[in-house]
Amino acid sequence: MKTTRAQLEAAADPEFASGVRRFFKEPVQPHGVPAPQVREVARLAYRELKQWPVAERDRYVTELWNSGVLEEGSVVCYVYRRFAKSCDRCEFVMFEQWLDRYVKNWGHCDGVSTWLIAASIANRPELMSRLARWTRSKNRWKRRAAAVSLIQEAKQGRSTETIFEICGLLRDDTDDMVRKGVGWLLKETYPKRPRELLGFLDDWRPRAPRLVLRLAAEKMTDKDRQWLLKK
Repeated sequence: MKTTRAQLEAAADPEFASGVRRFFKEPVQPHGVPAPQVREVARLAYRELKQWPVAERDRYVTELWNSGVLEEGSVVCYVYRRFAKSCDRCEFVMFEQWLDRYVKNWGHCDGVSTWLIAASIANRPELMSRLARWTRSKNRWKRRAAAVSLIQEAKQGRSTETIFEICGLLRDDTDDMVRKGVGWLLKETYPKRPRELLGFLDDWRPRAPRLVLRLAAEKMTDKDRQWLLKK
């Protein structure tokens, strides 16, 4: 962990860090390291971590999360993506704990959700049944995660009923970050399931937030986009 932190600190750029702070609406604590370098640090860390016992690996990532530094949490997400095939129920529980304890911005939310929780779901589809409860959480990032954890399912044309269930539960959410997550999920559902999605959205058009509909329409044909966004 000390090596990882030292590598990030050595690559830190104060000017880049200032730009990162302006980029996020919520407060973040960055070193100021561009994403390609963060990924390289994660790659180097993985070369050692893959040989460690699971308990030691998890202690390592917990220390990085506890720092509260943006790039250190991102390293955790990049590293754990390399263990996707082994993500199971116990990892799902751990990822949910990360949402509750450490995730404070959309970057970490999406890193944990779209790849790590998604990997557990791909390996154990029955875990999707736990997402509905998240839609009632007071934690905005957990509600967003309920949607964006299904992004990979949407891209594969799978789990459409569950996707519609979660989107329905979140339709009236007033948080823009949650709305953006719902719109993103609907957008990724369209290419593989266009007719099903349009049928689902038929009832949404008069009532859904405009932000959600605009995002949902981004990959649609001109005809379908005009239909969805027609006032």
